[in-house]
Amino acid sequence: MSLPVDLEFFNLSLNENEPNPDWSAGLKSMWWDVKGNWEASHDIAQDMTSLDGSWIHAYLHRKEGDRFNADYWYRKANRSFPKVSLEDEQKGLVAYFIGK
Repeated sequence: MSLPVDLEFFNLSLNENEPNPDWSAGLKSMWWDVKGNWEASHDIAQDMTSLDGSWIHAYLHRKEGDRFNADYWYRKANRSFPKVSLEDEQKGLVAYFIGK
């Protein structure tokens, strides 16, 4: 079960060394991404066998610059390759997982 959170609480938590253990896997993955730890974020997303996990996975490979791999994961997530910036996609993902 994930702990309710809002954007302000999420942003304040970025001063911590670890994400809240009660958060969803998706929110933890995005927390690591916002903190700049691509590997930790990817490790979590890779273990998420859902459309949400595929979306994070796609975003991370897009961020990495691997368009081919990103395209594959966007298809698995039933999403088109985004036309927004990486920053906007990151913000959208964080908001999405806060709202879940």
